Amino acid sequence: MTKRGLINRSLSAIEVVGNKLPPPAMLFFWLTIFLIVLSALFAWLGVKVLDPRVQDAEAYIDVFNLLSAEGVRYIFSSVVDNFVGFAPLGTVLVAFIGVSLAEHSGFISASIRAIIGKSNRVTVTAIIVFAGVMSNTAGELGYLVIIPLAGVIFHSMGRHPIAGMAAAFAGVSGGYSANLLLGTVDPLLSGLTQEAAHLLNPEYRVGAEANWYFMIGSTFLVTAVVTLLSQKVVEPRLGKYQSGTELDDEEKALESQIHLTKLEKRGLVSALVSIVILSLIIVYLVVPEGAILRNQQTGLIANSPFLNSIVFLILLFFAVAGIVYGYVTKSFKSTKDIVNAMDKTFNTLGTYIVLVFFAAQFVAYFKVTNLGTIIAVAGATALESINFTGAPLIISFVILAAFINLFMGSASAKWSMLAPVFVPMFMLLGYSPELVQVAYRVGDSATNIISPLMSYFALIVAFFQKYDKNSGIGTIVATMLPYSIVLLITWSIFLYLWVFLFNLPVGPGVDSFYQIK
Repeated sequence: MTKRGLINRSLSAIEVVGNKLPPPAMLFFWLTIFLIVLSALFAWLGVKVLDPRVQDAEAYIDVFNLLSAEGVRYIFSSVVDNFVGFAPLGTVLVAFIGVSLAEHSGFISASIRAIIGKSNRVTVTAIIVFAGVMSNTAGELGYLVIIPLAGVIFHSMGRHPIAGMAAAFAGVSGGYSANLLLGTVDPLLSGLTQEAAHLLNPEYRVGAEANWYFMIGSTFLVTAVVTLLSQKVVEPRLGKYQSGTELDDEEKALESQIHLTKLEKRGLVSALVSIVILSLIIVYLVVPEGAILRNQQTGLIANSPFLNSIVFLILLFFAVAGIVYGYVTKSFKSTKDIVNAMDKTFNTLGTYIVLVFFAAQFVAYFKVTNLGTIIAVAGATALESINFTGAPLIISFVILAAFINLFMGSASAKWSMLAPVFVPMFMLLGYSPELVQVAYRVGDSATNIISPLMSYFALIVAFFQKYDKNSGIGTIVATMLPYSIVLLITWSIFLYLWVFLFNLPVGPGVDSFYQIK
């Protein structure tokens, strides 16, 4: 009782604090106002730091006062440029075009159901977890489809349905930063990272593929860890489900969706063929010596048009597969249906665009005032003076991201605030923006499944209550806590081994370490 009471009290406190935060867009508005006032105060106090980018003992970085005459002119004249020039805006919108076609044609849903439909009693847990991880390319589809389906599958097998949903939830949400494919979140976060890196190096580029290698490795790690925990810890703790194995009508309808129709199977095969053909075309444009999409100066793939066009390739592959699947299965009957599919997704992006407008102003002001650079230099100097660098520093940042995630659910909103401080700070300490981003993603993913402020948490409560009417926030967190703790530990160790022991790149052409030129 004491432990349960402590868990519930802690969660209630987190929920109360989190609910008092304004919506992300308004949070950035108030942060921007605070930043303007802070720039005036620090400029008046004469705050400055030595510029580490130049070899001059007299070169300082000063605070630019946004309440000065020049600052006010900047505020009034830069709003539109700040918004349209915000890197994540265009990349996410472009990627979403392809994903929307694949989603609304039914291609992504059919692909996930095809994976789950191949499961049996021995492999079902691992396949559900893997499908959950892979579903992140399609945003919320994993929450809406895979988690309830996992409950039905386990129930039909005479196993505890909550164990199935817990495994799926851990894959979908806990494995948010693991995948074999690139999705819309990759250009979103990389754009924010690039904006932050420009505080120190205006020429630095962070591509959507920046963490791809580490994500691929993490897919197998998350699948293995979650599967093992599900079978050895979570399911035995839940015990035998007492309500029998008969499925109700709603569950039977859901279970029937697992099995693909002949038309859906034909659509998947056709889509797969189109993906193979498109892949062969891309290979022809990249692999041969002197190929069109190679770097024409060096002849290498690094810094090539191929890597610079990853966002367009995301659009291209998802769009081609979605359109082919849609026409074969008749979910697309004309070009009008294709346009309508894109319209549906863009109609849901209003909240994101509003958030970007305010986040773009905040990031731009952080840059022009030099506050981000000054905080980064001061922080890096302090950390270096106490010799707090290397793996302990990176792992500490993972833990910090995991903790902050308990109070603020949006991954992009958190990174918009953290990146301008920590990316340049860690660059000064010798770590690349891509490594800082991947450390953030590990921490942010690990605690998704125990954060009551995660956007789909209430939906998960409803799913659990279908099989246990007494389930609440405390029940879910008690069920998911082993996943969160073990994922945070094993994923951090995996990051340490990947970067500091084996010195593997976290993405194509990416070095984990950075040297100021």
